[in-house]
Amino acid sequence: MDEARARDILGTAGVLPGPARDARLLALGENAVFAAGDLVVKVGRDAELLERARRELQIAVWLAEAGVPVVRAAEPEALLVDGHPVTVWHRLPEPVRPAEPQDLAGLLRTVHALPAPGFELPPRELLGGVERWLRLAGDAIDPADAAYLRERRDGFAAAAAALTPHLPPGPIHGDALPRNVHIGPDGPVLVDLETFSADLREHDLVVMTLSRDRYGLPEVGYDAFTATYGWDVREWAGCSVLRGARETASCAWVAQHAPSNPKALAEFERRVASLRDGDETVRWYPF
Repeated sequence: MDEARARDILGTAGVLPGPARDARLLALGENAVFAAGDLVVKVGRDAELLERARRELQIAVWLAEAGVPVVRAAEPEALLVDGHPVTVWHRLPEPVRPAEPQDLAGLLRTVHALPAPGFELPPRELLGGVERWLRLAGDAIDPADAAYLRERRDGFAAAAAALTPHLPPGPIHGDALPRNVHIGPDGPVLVDLETFSADLREHDLVVMTLSRDRYGLPEVGYDAFTATYGWDVREWAGCSVLRGARETASCAWVAQHAPSNPKALAEFERRVASLRDGDETVRWYPF
């Protein structure tokens, strides 16, 4: 799904007060995210994401009722438009500053203290999207790289299933990065709820170790995160397993963009080469 296709779906959905061509594209990944007026609309890549979109709306209501500062839905139901899920959200005010690691850590402490909601959260299928992303990549990537990632996925999935957690399992965000925190005039707000799960709390903490090791997060930023949260997941024996699983998923995620974007293909090839070489010092770039 490219931007033009996403705009067509947005127009067909008819959820904006003005024409879809005037909406501003905020992001294009598994969802195309558009802003117009006081609304934000997410258009999912395919119908497989409909159930996840419906659950994200439930999660937003549950978190708000639990007192967690969170993005609010503007429409209570997800639409299915030409095979694509569409959800509508209230637009947040302009951020007063960028989110910092410690802002994320504070929200995670709150989320990790919550009991399970009154509806079922899925496990964190960190590696569950690998097959779909590789399928979407098609012939744009080397078949040997796809086979390598499938083998790596299977190995880490088995290893993760055997882990003994340090923290009590429960609700997690699932993609715990500062980019998923919005700093409004009233403080940090949690956004992007589609990967909320019930699983090892360590999943949410390993994300920041990868940010430190692969994406250039300064040591002082990582230290601020662990100080605010109150624990460093690197002290846990299972850290390397969840980190390796997330690296595998992050590499495959980029592959889905390779057919239409040469920069995505180059980043995919950089990532998969570093995994093959076992070189944890190779810098990855957000995409």
